[in-house]
Amino acid sequence: MYQISEMVDRNDRVPMMTGRTRRSTIGPTPAGGNSKQANGSKQSSAGEKTPSHPSHSNGKVKKEKQVHEPVRTPQERSKICERLSCHVLQESLLSSASGYSNYRGILNWCVVMLVLSNARLFLENLLKYGILVDPVQVVSLFLKDPYSWPAPCLVIVSNVFIMAALYTERRLSVGTISETTGTFLYLVNLTTLLCFPSATVLTLTSMTPAGGVFALGVYTILFMKLYSYKDVNMWCREIRHTKARTLTRSHSCPSVAQSNGSAVHSHVSYPGNLTHRDIYYFVFAPTLCYELNFPRSPRIRKSFLLRRLFEMLFFIQLLIGLVQQWIVPTIQNSMKPFQDMDFSRMMERMLKLAVPNHLIWLIFFYWFFHSSMNFVAELMQFGDREFYRDWWNSETVTYFWSNWNIPVHKWCLRHFYKPIMRRGVNKWVAQTAVFLVSAFFHEYLVSVPLKMFRLWAFMGMMSQIPLAWFVGRFLRGNHGNAAVWISLIIGQPVAVLMYVHDYYVIHYMSQS
Repeated sequence: MYQISEMVDRNDRVPMMTGRTRRSTIGPTPAGGNSKQANGSKQSSAGEKTPSHPSHSNGKVKKEKQVHEPVRTPQERSKICERLSCHVLQESLLSSASGYSNYRGILNWCVVMLVLSNARLFLENLLKYGILVDPVQVVSLFLKDPYSWPAPCLVIVSNVFIMAALYTERRLSVGTISETTGTFLYLVNLTTLLCFPSATVLTLTSMTPAGGVFALGVYTILFMKLYSYKDVNMWCREIRHTKARTLTRSHSCPSVAQSNGSAVHSHVSYPGNLTHRDIYYFVFAPTLCYELNFPRSPRIRKSFLLRRLFEMLFFIQLLIGLVQQWIVPTIQNSMKPFQDMDFSRMMERMLKLAVPNHLIWLIFFYWFFHSSMNFVAELMQFGDREFYRDWWNSETVTYFWSNWNIPVHKWCLRHFYKPIMRRGVNKWVAQTAVFLVSAFFHEYLVSVPLKMFRLWAFMGMMSQIPLAWFVGRFLRGNHGNAAVWISLIIGQPVAVLMYVHDYYVIHYMSQS
């Protein structure tokens, strides 16, 4: 075996040697001896016949070369692997471990199904009740007594409280009155600001529920604005007393100069902000938190302004039509099950009312927080347009309440939550206090205009505390988001519908 392998090795080396010899040999070699090549290399021994081509060598070499696999590129190898194997280690797309997140098709399917189901309900409503939309009826709700117009008159009277706050601040800035006296005057002014309109709404028989909600809403917003106005000016006095710099953040409204055709708003500092122009700019601005220098947009975009105006007009008409056509008949049909205490029928009516009520709530959200507030902000060149965040992605109840109404959230955080936290109050107690204040104002805006007190709104807001604890502790991700949506669809709309139902029972069923 050793001799055979040696012969194969020697024969394998022959083609390279002979090939080089044939190229370099000059003449014949002497018999029995070695001669040098022209390039200095040695020839093969005499009498040993040199093959002229590798193919003339031993047949074993030829067979050995046929056994070797041909050299293939990586692309060719991958194609062969694809033909040989078709399975890899992977999870199903609907499994959470797959990491897949593109469910746009399913979302589109849900939207189509939602539209179709609501279209069926709306068509059923039209066939059953006919067309019930009546714009004149809506106007009559606000103008029941056109010669007195109690709600607009009540709104005009609110200027008295604005002027009281401005002149109180002016006296405090020059030191005419003390901080204690100023605090007392503010306490009287803000307390009257809440009590006077509620007493007026409860007293006047000509005040309709719609007009009462509008007037009390304006006064509630004004209460929060003037409270912020008081706090910020007090902080400015504290800074001035400690010889620090005054607040100068972005841009404000009091003085406007023109430069190259665009408005350049100058900065103001305390007490230069205590002007009529400044306080009324803050009153009409789409924010509840006062600053001496608000961020300002460089110009008014007319196309943007017209789009928002068109949305405002369109969606308010849509809201009115949906309420008249969809909500009112369903509420009227739900009175008998409530009177008979038929719990199965009551639950059926509640679920039937929850879907259209929630749809109206979503339209109202877009109309108020996007269309209306952006319209006012564009008209006043107010730069901060963050009126809401992605509350629809809320995985906890607290995240929803922190992001669906940013102006109120900023006010609560700046003027209520942080101040009581600085006093050493526990975080959980501070959050509960914020929910208590919110529950009070929800009840204030519903019970007073309806002239009845059922505490449904108050209990609905306070129920958010245990719900927030449960969702935050036991539910995560999509489950938490689903719980938030369920609470929105069934919780708050049901509380509002309970008030409407009780109002109909008290005012209409008693008369009949």
